[in-house]
Amino acid sequence: MRWIHRDSVITCDHDGRVGNRPSQHWVTVTGLPVLVDDDPEGREITACPNYGPTVKPCAKTLRVRVGYSDWLRVGGRRVVLSNLDGLTDGTPPGLVHHTVRDPRQGFLAADR
Repeated sequence: MRWIHRDSVITCDHDGRVGNRPSQHWVTVTGLPVLVDDDPEGREITACPNYGPTVKPCAKTLRVRVGYSDWLRVGGRRVVLSNLDGLTDGTPPGLVHHTVRDPRQGFLAADR
């Protein structure tokens, strides 16, 4: 699993793009700040094509279910890894996920 940073591509199941916003800036990979525990939560999702009269497009990420390192921490907060998986606020409720499409770095990996 790769460490996730500001420019890693995280998308909803419909290919809407999650806006990454790192909360720390002192640990970087390829010069970009690493994401840590709860950075991927509550983030805006843009360009989700899932819409219609009774369909809500994904607009925000919800709680992460997996994807935080068990061992690696920055400032006491767990590092985000490429196995990230959480839900979005899109329809159908409780079934649409956000995941890492491309870590955008191949240098730094972790087992968990």
